Amino acid sequence: MASTDTDSFLIHAQPDLNAALGAWLDHLSDERRLADKTLVSYERDVRQFLRFLTGHLSGAPCVKDLGGLRPTDYRSFLAKRRQADKAGSRSLARGLSGVRSFLRFLEKRGDLNAAAIGAVRPPRIAQSLPKPLTVPDAEEIVSGDLGLESETWIETRNMAVLTLLYGCGLRISEALSLTGRTAPKGDARTMRITGKGGKERLVPLLPVVTQAIETYIAQCPYAITADGPLFLGARGGALNPRLIQKAMEKMRSALGLPASATPHALRHSFATHLLAGGGDLRTIQELMGHASLSSTQIYTQIDSASLLAAYDRSHPRSGS
Repeated sequence: MASTDTDSFLIHAQPDLNAALGAWLDHLSDERRLADKTLVSYERDVRQFLRFLTGHLSGAPCVKDLGGLRPTDYRSFLAKRRQADKAGSRSLARGLSGVRSFLRFLEKRGDLNAAAIGAVRPPRIAQSLPKPLTVPDAEEIVSGDLGLESETWIETRNMAVLTLLYGCGLRISEALSLTGRTAPKGDARTMRITGKGGKERLVPLLPVVTQAIETYIAQCPYAITADGPLFLGARGGALNPRLIQKAMEKMRSALGLPASATPHALRHSFATHLLAGGGDLRTIQELMGHASLSSTQIYTQIDSASLLAAYDRSHPRSGS
């Protein structure tokens, strides 16, 4: 069972609802194969809702109680979290999403009608723009040997990973999922990547990316097997993504870059710099592995903001 704190459910739910919760978590874990962190978040969100209902209904709820809830009950839950827990709109929206997922699961089993929660709109979330690096900063990150690691091969490994993020627009999880067999080799011009939800995409390979990986493989003191991870840690095991994040922290400190210069910012930089160079949105969507074009369109806002900032800095009448 996926639950991380089953006993806490017993406090805030009747046995039938507790069993339904366990079945839902198993469904998310075994059938939908959600990540562990997502499962923990969903479990926590539903637990908060049940804690609210225990007070709201003056007793631990059962499945039938959930079926009798009205939109006003859900709005009361959101209002209480905002007031008592000081929860922001993003947290409230995520919490409502978790509760909605659970109720839809119960509805599909025939346990209740979940129409009431469908009438509740999540709080509006102010969209925050990704923070890409400038072209010179991105190039400096992926091209320089700053001597920040004790062993040369580790420095080379870090550069290879970061070059993949910027040169191919990969997520760090996608880069670290590569194996000896799927690693770019020789004069390969494309690479097949498995992204979120198991969706595959083909990404083009720049010679600099292949060269960075070949240099790392040549220097790595451990054998890289066909089915084993391409990127290895100092002891020969699979590389922990946190080590790449820490390497990026060292680099941005050495180069005087802002805290927004993270490994994921290199992926944002890939999309933003392609768009600025004339790339079309549909192509960038495919390269990034976005399921929806709306996820890609956010980069047009970054490009527009950059143009306006340059205008304000450069135009002689911008201050008048």
